[in-house]
Amino acid sequence: MRCLSAAEMKAYKCRPGEIIVVKSSGSVSNVVTGKAALVTQEMPTFSFSNFLLRVIPSQVVWDSRFLYAFLTSHMVRKRIELMVSGTTYPNLKVSEYRGFEVPLPNRPEQRAIANFLDRETAKIDALVEKKERLIELLKEKRTALISHAVTKGLDPNVPIKDSGIEWLGQIPAHWHTGKVRMFSQQVTDGAHISPDTTSPDYPFISTVNIVGGRIDFENCLGTTSETYAYMEQTGCRPRRGDVLFSKDGTVGRTTVVDTDAEFVVASSLVIISPRKETVLPRYLEYWLNGAFVQELVQLYLSGAALRRISVAKVGNLPIALPSLNEQRTIADFIDRETAKIDALIEKIKKAIELLKEYRTALISAAVTGKIDVRDGGEEEQSLRPKRQD
Repeated sequence: MRCLSAAEMKAYKCRPGEIIVVKSSGSVSNVVTGKAALVTQEMPTFSFSNFLLRVIPSQVVWDSRFLYAFLTSHMVRKRIELMVSGTTYPNLKVSEYRGFEVPLPNRPEQRAIANFLDRETAKIDALVEKKERLIELLKEKRTALISHAVTKGLDPNVPIKDSGIEWLGQIPAHWHTGKVRMFSQQVTDGAHISPDTTSPDYPFISTVNIVGGRIDFENCLGTTSETYAYMEQTGCRPRRGDVLFSKDGTVGRTTVVDTDAEFVVASSLVIISPRKETVLPRYLEYWLNGAFVQELVQLYLSGAALRRISVAKVGNLPIALPSLNEQRTIADFIDRETAKIDALIEKIKKAIELLKEYRTALISAAVTGKIDVRDGGEEEQSLRPKRQD
């Protein structure tokens, strides 16, 4: 990486009051291209690259905060979507960006609008942050619920014993322990070849296609009939009831295969085929999602650029098992309780989206004069999102 010279540092130095805009990005959705940020503090070594453009507002004409608010408004975002060029790396057409027609109230009114937006968006941002923290707490509660159910069972009065597994502690006395591979027909991973992905004949699933505990068949790669036949023959085709476990990249994602569809998996996924007479697939998936196993997996990771866990170590993960009937009871309990938590998380996410939409609408209305910032006005009230009970 080349360091900037003193002359370049001076030429490209970013100063408070200037606005930096993303000119080019790797996002084909155009979400990042055109995103703006206001420089608010002096940083001696802060400069911008050729992927960005810099807007230097005239201090005689502009309150920088007002211009920044306008450049982040819904109207500008929509216009940017129409003016980007390129497909792989969308680029902002700088000449068109420079040609934006911008509302220009006098500086005192710009300052009043900027002050109003600073106050109101800060309130919204604080509320969004609070709700996002609540989601994190609910996710922690979800993990804790799973962990307790699969390590202690549902009966608090049952006799207990030492598990004999380091860090796991005590488990119900009638449970037995072992390693995942001991209760599986096979523990293997997907293809260690570069599959031919020029044909959509058969789905080719990798870690990125395990989303929210489900297999995303709609957005996966495909492979040819010849490659599929070879991969099926070499054990890379999961069957209904198998548990998939991601071992590369985002390690620890899981799903139970609940389809008879013909598909094969990449080497980033481990296929665990539990012995049906001893392990319920849903219970095994919940066990693998418990805090104890997830923390253990992190200790087993190797590699620098790409963190991963080996198939052998996945097979050697410890497991504590009750009878199949108790496994089913525990899995049903976790299904019910996590469904409640998941529904609440989705409700909060929708509330966050409404708040973000309100924030965007508030900015757009303020910078175009639809809100009288001197008294709040009825227009502001009409923009507020309806309460989500």
